[in-house]
Amino acid sequence: MRYKVKLDAFEGPFDLLVYLIENARMNIYDIQVAEITAGYMSYIEKAKSFDIALTSEFLVLAATLIEIKSKMLLPRIIVDDDGNTELEDPRSELVSRLLEYKRFKNAAEALEKCEELALRSHEKPKEDPALYTNEPDVYLDLDIKKFIKAFKQFLMKKQKLEKIKKDYDLSSETRCTTEEKIDFIKNIFKVKNKRTVNFKELLQEENDKYELVLTFSSVLEMARLRSIKLTQRVPFGDIKITDWGEKDGEQENDKVGL
Repeated sequence: MRYKVKLDAFEGPFDLLVYLIENARMNIYDIQVAEITAGYMSYIEKAKSFDIALTSEFLVLAATLIEIKSKMLLPRIIVDDDGNTELEDPRSELVSRLLEYKRFKNAAEALEKCEELALRSHEKPKEDPALYTNEPDVYLDLDIKKFIKAFKQFLMKKQKLEKIKKDYDLSSETRCTTEEKIDFIKNIFKVKNKRTVNFKELLQEENDKYELVLTFSSVLEMARLRSIKLTQRVPFGDIKITDWGEKDGEQENDKVGL
């Protein structure tokens, strides 16, 4: 078990500097050097009064801040190759180092969280169940020829199943809906130029069960909407389908309504 104790101390000079900038709610690209330098030097003086040992890095950064502060008072003019002039920003190098520090700090915090999650996870080691069943190992009494024959049968069965699955996926993609089938039936009357057809004439594939069920349900739906008339003289006999048309359908609907 690990315990973490957080003190009012910082891991390094850049950690303190980032804290001062974020606490003052400053834009890291527009640091108020005078204010940050004052806060930084105040922390160093307090640390000395509490006898907190500071590394030389804190003092080096303090000198850097004082140098940047002095350069801000007398900014230098830079002339580029095109003759354009601009003021040099002495904070640019410090900003780059701060951004790099924050990237590494965020990455370290993310890795630390991953480590904590990993420490909370426990995996059960793999075990051989045969140690608890006390059952002897079973060996197949097959010669090489029988084994080859059995393996070939296994491969043939696997290939057959893959072919069935492939054909099923292909047919599922190409299957039409009830609405599409109703449009197809209406088109049959126009193409054949007759008002009565047999049910078998509407089947595109007689051996396809899906096609048979879809056509039959579409015919029933059209009969419900009174678009067609169904006639079957004897049980299990041929089904005659007659196209009523829009006018005949409306007249039939009026009769039913009466």
